[in-house]
Amino acid sequence: MRRIGVLMNRSPTDPEGQARLAAFHQALQQLGWNDGRNLRIDIRWGEDNIDRERKYAAELLALSPDIILASGTVSVTALQPISGTVPIVFAVVTDPVGAGFVDNLARPGGNVTGFMIYEFSLAGKWLELLKQIAPGVTRAVVLRDPTNPSGIALFGALQATAQSLGVQVSPVGIRDAGEIERALAALARSGNGGLIVTPNASGSVQRDLIVTLAARYRLPAIYPFRYLVTSGGLMSYGTDLVDQFRLAAGYIDRILKGEKPGDLPVQAPTKYQMVINLKTAKTLGLTVPNTLIGLADEVIE
Repeated sequence: MRRIGVLMNRSPTDPEGQARLAAFHQALQQLGWNDGRNLRIDIRWGEDNIDRERKYAAELLALSPDIILASGTVSVTALQPISGTVPIVFAVVTDPVGAGFVDNLARPGGNVTGFMIYEFSLAGKWLELLKQIAPGVTRAVVLRDPTNPSGIALFGALQATAQSLGVQVSPVGIRDAGEIERALAALARSGNGGLIVTPNASGSVQRDLIVTLAARYRLPAIYPFRYLVTSGGLMSYGTDLVDQFRLAAGYIDRILKGEKPGDLPVQAPTKYQMVINLKTAKTLGLTVPNTLIGLADEVIE
């Protein structure tokens, strides 16, 4: 029997986290691995809290796993310094090279590999789509983690696109709820405002607040992930996160069968999904162009 440790960056009661874990289990079963028969899976839920993640990382490694699945940048950050040679396969990580998890994407080296959620050029696409669904937007607040290098790179890509679209963009730190509320209230008062939410651990923690404030201040907003639109957000464009866990099962299967994580390339997404919430659009007084609806992978009515 082989042993897998799983460090999730969600809450155990979170439906999105459960969906990702279910996809992981299903993919493992299709590859011949069954929990309780030839495999034991130990799960911890770190909730993107670095202290909790470190505690559970130590717990999982104390169980002597053959391999660990790490969900999110904070989980890998907690695991890597203490993992030794235990292989780590990650999913839902923004910038594995910038974070120091791997040497390069093609040949990671070491004991870590996995699946990243975007390339930096995606940031320009968010602004283009925001302008299509809300043409009146002339200024946009970009919610990001100022301590995260990937957030800085994303904002640089956004600035380049903003100039061509005639939109003024300004960054706002995402770790403090008060700062977020003050920024969105000011944006609403100034008029013609829109919101771009970048993917990061702090944004995941504050996700309910952000969606609520966007609705309260009637701000058109674009998000990086589908689950933010199903919970009331206007629009998302990004990676299918649940699918990343299916892909991670494939890498875990290969490593358990003898391949080295350092030889398996870190993979970037090959497809992004667009989701539009027409109910939210109607509440905001927006008419979504038929061309945009036709391009959407999912439309919520």
